[in-house]
Amino acid sequence: MVTKAEQSEATRGALVGAAEELFAERGFASTSTEAVVRAAGVTRGALYHHFQDKTALFQAVYEALEERLVEQVSAHVAGVSDPLDALRRGAEGFLDACLDPAVQRIVLLEGPSVLGWERWREIDQAYFLGLVTMSLQAAAEAGAIRASGIEPLAHILMGGLVEAAMLLASASEPDRARRDVGAAVDLMIDGLAPTRPPATRRRR
Repeated sequence: MVTKAEQSEATRGALVGAAEELFAERGFASTSTEAVVRAAGVTRGALYHHFQDKTALFQAVYEALEERLVEQVSAHVAGVSDPLDALRRGAEGFLDACLDPAVQRIVLLEGPSVLGWERWREIDQAYFLGLVTMSLQAAAEAGAIRASGIEPLAHILMGGLVEAAMLLASASEPDRARRDVGAAVDLMIDGLAPTRPPATRRRR
């Protein structure tokens, strides 16, 4: 027997799944709630039982995509023992995930305007800032990066990755943009490593 709670969760999941496909394909403004309930196979009453309005539904889709991004990044760094390499791999996983058209349109292009800049930034930081901070802290403790100012450094690195993803989302040649952006991010991460003193020249 399916419980009422399980049925309710299944209905919510159907709405979020249908809305993700429609928002990714048509965009927020061109997606009606009627289209969502029809695609999900539920009633309008069910939609408004779970979500106050279309914006609330969009936020649920946005957060589901953010959760998926975190999972993909975590999978990318699983088993990597070198802290600096883990930072690189994590950045690569994030950029690769941002090639997904749904992520590009919903998270990167429409998220700030639909949710408002402050709310968009708040959600983004809730999912990723802790992950970036933890990675930097581990690298600092291992001596792989300079250890000062982890919190501001996390904000700066996260901001750089978001801007890189924005660049990918608007690129006319995504594959080329991914290579160029990846090289730039690698350069940024390599710059976190402690500086080495210049090699002493041999006397002739």
